[in-house]
Amino acid sequence: MKAILLAKWQMFLRKPWGFLLISVICVGFAFIVGKANDTKMIVPVASQLNEKETKTVLHEFHQFDLVDFRLTTEKDVQQMVGEGKAEAGIILSKDHFRLVITSQTGNVQLIKRYVEKVQDEYFQNRHIEIELKKMPKEMKERVLKDLDQPLFQIKQKSLHDHGTVIIDPHLQSLFGFALFFVIYTIAFQVVYILQEKKEGIWDRMIFSPIKKWQMYTGNLLFCFVLGYIQVLMVFAVFYAIGVDFYGGFAKTLVILIPYVFSIVAFSIFLTGICKSVPQFRAILQILAVSMAMVGGAYWPIEIVSSQVLLAISKFVPVTYAMQALKEATIYHYSFSELLYPISILFMMGVALMGIGINLMERRHV
Repeated sequence: MKAILLAKWQMFLRKPWGFLLISVICVGFAFIVGKANDTKMIVPVASQLNEKETKTVLHEFHQFDLVDFRLTTEKDVQQMVGEGKAEAGIILSKDHFRLVITSQTGNVQLIKRYVEKVQDEYFQNRHIEIELKKMPKEMKERVLKDLDQPLFQIKQKSLHDHGTVIIDPHLQSLFGFALFFVIYTIAFQVVYILQEKKEGIWDRMIFSPIKKWQMYTGNLLFCFVLGYIQVLMVFAVFYAIGVDFYGGFAKTLVILIPYVFSIVAFSIFLTGICKSVPQFRAILQILAVSMAMVGGAYWPIEIVSSQVLLAISKFVPVTYAMQALKEATIYHYSFSELLYPISILFMMGVALMGIGINLMERRHV
């Protein structure tokens, strides 16, 4: 096994350009797409309140850094939301704040919760002002003093509300493209097993002191290490340039282990069902892109509403890797809370590895 690993590394070091090119392309795509999506969501606001009240409400809205609230007319609000230029719009009236939407998305839910919070505070303060005007002067001064110096304070902190989806464009593009491109790096190394079997190299190695399990282990371990090094390099580059991993950078490196293992197993399975290298490459192109699309690598799976696509995504390793990486970073999940997606990746890897090796042994290339 050591001899196989040594030979593989020597061959790789002679021609590392393909590996480096894919790594550079991955970093480039992740950086460009992340920057392109790094824009604030625009929410038009129309107001039926007076100028002072409108400024007060807008001041509260502007505390929400993820959204750009822009004052406009009610007609423009309806038009922008209807044409898809804005996911939601707000109409401020004397009695309530109305949210104008066309579909229920994760961002809409986030906006709705914040608008409801501002609305409750606004009408509560307005009610207090009305009641204060009815009070005698002495009582009014006492109430104002109590409001300025309350008996106790309540502070509530939450990472995210239940059901709220948080999308970080930088991490979405980084995770997605890293998981996508590593499929090619691993698969193009695993396919050498098929090529070597076809050229008779494996038949000659069988007669050597090397055992068959050592032949498989040496080749697959090399593919695993090479794939892991690539995603590790990509993640390290973005960590170095200041991309916020929300304190979960170390956890992402652990999560990558079962994902890389599952992709190695997937490549072995694909090698087992393909009869030639050209056929392998053709099928890989289709399946890799499909898995990235369905698994949420190209766009957040949280915005997908098709139940058919969501059902298919349950059978794709990319889905669980993206889920685990987001939960480890954006949502600050602990390792115990990440066991579900990690265990699914390991089970997928074991199943695909077993089936793939069995198919390769049953069929003579």
